[in-house]
Amino acid sequence: MDIISGLPDELLVKILLLVPTKVAVSTSILSKRWKYLWMWLPKLDYGPRDCSESECEKLRCFLDRTLPLHRAPVIESFSLDLCCSRFKPENINMWIGIAVSHCLRELEMLYESDPAKPIVLPSNLYACKSLVVLKLDGDILLDVPQMVSLPSLKTLKLQSVRYSSDKTLPLLLSKCPLLEDLVLDLCEDDTPRHLIVAVPSLQSLSLSILYNNHIIDGFVLTTPALKYFKLMDYNEHYCLIENMPNLIEAYLDVDCPDIKDLIESITSVKRLSICSKAMLDEGFVFNQLEHLEVCLCMEHSSNQLFRLLKASSNLKRLDISLMRGHVSQGMDDWNQPTTVPECILSSLQTLNWSAEYTGEPQERDIAVYILKHALHLKTATIKSSELEVTKSEMLKELELSPRASAACQLMFEEVEKTRQG
Repeated sequence: MDIISGLPDELLVKILLLVPTKVAVSTSILSKRWKYLWMWLPKLDYGPRDCSESECEKLRCFLDRTLPLHRAPVIESFSLDLCCSRFKPENINMWIGIAVSHCLRELEMLYESDPAKPIVLPSNLYACKSLVVLKLDGDILLDVPQMVSLPSLKTLKLQSVRYSSDKTLPLLLSKCPLLEDLVLDLCEDDTPRHLIVAVPSLQSLSLSILYNNHIIDGFVLTTPALKYFKLMDYNEHYCLIENMPNLIEAYLDVDCPDIKDLIESITSVKRLSICSKAMLDEGFVFNQLEHLEVCLCMEHSSNQLFRLLKASSNLKRLDISLMRGHVSQGMDDWNQPTTVPECILSSLQTLNWSAEYTGEPQERDIAVYILKHALHLKTATIKSSELEVTKSEMLKELELSPRASAACQLMFEEVEKTRQG
């Protein structure tokens, strides 16, 4: 007998956890000692996205045959990536039911089949007292029973799923007393008309409402313990948000015509990333904001930037960027402020220009202005992808511009090298 086969079962199972489930199952042919060892695995991951129809059929038969015989008393995680019509709802629900009977702690499921016939998951899933993480994606219809109870659930991620009624999501959330992390990605045909998120325990919320979603009228958020908030909303909706006094970080990518209520709810943040079609009203104050990221894709971005700087007296780091997928529309002429924002004079230490500096007059004026007035600036990093000849001229202009901080290190980042000045 080889040395590895002589190890205790508990140790061999831990070794099998280090390889994909398919590989772990294949060890059953090694010897009688290994034949059923994989059945003690507490983590199961099935259904590679790129498998053929015949492979899908083999996997379906394999799960139908072996999952009822699984021996692990607790299934810590059960992952299903099912993108084939071979996987029937009755089979999938049987597998989930078996996993639930093994004190399931985490379920992650992607199901892509016939969009006109979304799968309805078994009702016992919504009464799984051991479930801590639930992630669902694809052609899944959430039909939550009235007796739903998920007392241990802390993470819930719902992407492109459908809801049986407007009451489905509020009912589900109301029965998750420990929920801390919620991710909702809403598509046009899956959205409740009125989105209500009322979770006193919630600490992290990511809400994405895709383009052309005309079904949803708006959303109401009651999340007093929230620390992280991400909103991507490219539609005109109403939003009612109660104050979030514990909020530390917010990411806003919004096309809403009026963001007054939204901004009022996040003034306690320490870190803010923002791209907004609407201009911020004057009068807002971000007393605790230390890290600000502003997207430059909008025409009014320069004036938006300085309105935010004026409201953030304790800012330490400024990132000027383009958010993922955004393209610059070119900035309007910049209205230089009559008074220098307090944060530039007293607290700003780091400037990071990652939006591919081109040296256009509006960009140059902003960069020169900050360098000229930032008394405590330690580093200023400018990223550019212009041609070398153009770059050498426009960056030299910044190098020679006056700096209020003698300690400021100005760096120019290129694709392959970093040049310091």
